[in-house]
Parts: sequence; structure tokens; C-alpha cells
Amino acid sequence: MNDTLVAFERLHEIIAELREKCPWDRVQTKESLRHLTIEETYELADAILKNDYEEIKVELGDLLLHVLFYTRLGEEKQKFTLKQVIESLSEKLIRRHPHIYGPAAADTPEQVAINWELIKAEENKGKKKDKRTLDGVPEHLPSLIKAMRMQEKAANVGFDWEHEDDVWEKVKEEVMEFENATNIKDKEAEMGDVLFSLVNYCRFKGINPEDALAKTNLKFKSRFEYVEQQAINQNRSLQDMKLEEMESFWQEAKGITTN
Repeated sequence: MNDTLVAFERLHEIIAELREKCPWDRVQTKESLRHLTIEETYELADAILKNDYEEIKVELGDLLLHVLFYTRLGEEKQKFTLKQVIESLSEKLIRRHPHIYGPAAADTPEQVAINWELIKAEENKGKKKDKRTLDGVPEHLPSLIKAMRMQEKAANVGFDWEHEDDVWEKVKEEVMEFENATNIKDKEAEMGDVLFSLVNYCRFKGINPEDALAKTNLKFKSRFEYVEQQAINQNRSLQDMKLEEMESFWQEAKGITTN
């Protein structure tokens, strides 16, 4: 057994022991862990965005803990074992990569994605009556990611624009409809259409809109905190500053944080 397998087996044993002996671990359920798993996933996403490999390593460990904990819960209820989880994943990866493990051809990432969805749809036949193309998109995904995933799935079955220019024209059309809306309810609906069409355009340009917005959020935070620090250095509050002063410091921050 190599070192990685030894370490994995030790972790598996530790989790089983904690489940048996630790008061906190003993009372956890899949429902009580759910929100913590979501939180850990976002912490990993933040570490990835910051390109912090040490933090990525830590957060991957935290997610692995959750995977093994859920597995332990499944074992206790005799629903599945860790071995079954691993074997099921291996079988799915082989089944959904026929261009590697079978006779199919796929020379581009796009073709791989299309094949994946077609194979997935075939697998789901009979599992759920009237299963739809978009059923695989989790209901509680953040709206920006959810829009992207729905558009990807629709595109993989042929429901897509043919030309990038047409997608951009759709963005401009939606912006105009937003400008022409006359009440807040209509404006909200039209802004939703604007955002949805922008996500679609991002997809055509190969841009992940969630990553793009997250990076802009980090940039805004860094620059705003620079402005705030200048106020602190002057023993002032932001409320005491004029907008022109804050804008001057903002421009300084832009020169420091160019990304």
C-alpha cells in the first residue's frame, strides 16, 4: 500500500472514531452538515480565486472530511459503503468518457461536454418519469451560476444561438427594454433579462461570469479599503470626507491595484 492510501485509510479510521466518541460528531446528520458543506465549498472557491495553494490544500481537506462523513452516515444506515461510492464514481467516469475508454471520438472540450450530457440523459431514462434537460441543475445554486448551467445544458441539446454577434444584439435589446420599463416591477424583470443575456454572452466568450464578478468584488474591496485606510490615517471617518476626496484616493488605489 502506498503512502497516499495509508494516509487515506488513517483518515477514514479517524472519522469513524470521532463519530463514535466525539459528542459533536455523534449527533450530526446529513441535514445538519448540509449548510456547513456549502460553506466549505465557498471557502475553497475563495482560495482558488486568490490563487492561494496552501489555503486550497486546507479547504480540499475540509471538503474531503465532509465526503467521508456523509459516507460514514450512509454506512451506518446500511445505504452504501465508501467502496461503493468510489466504485460508482470510477464506473461513471469510464462510462462518460467513451472517447478514452471506448470507440467514440471527441477532439474538443465542447464535444466532450455534449457527449457527457447525452450519456447522462441516457442513463437517467427510466430513473425518473418525464425527466427534463434542466432537472440536473440544483434548485439552490446561486442565480448567476444557475443561469450559466441552464444555458450550457440547453446548448448541449442544440438550443443555442448560432452567432456570437446575435447574442450581443440580444444583450443590447434587453438593455433597451430595461430602459423603457416604466415601473419597478417591470424594471426588475427586465434587469433579470439583461443579466441572463449577459451570462449567455459570457458563455460565448469563454468567460465564467461568477469568476468575473468575484474578481471584481475582490478588486472593489481592495480599493475601497484603501480609501477607508486613508481616512483612518487622517483620524477621519468616511462620512466626514467629500466624494471628491474619496474619488481621489480611489484613483490612487487603482494605480496600486491594477488587476
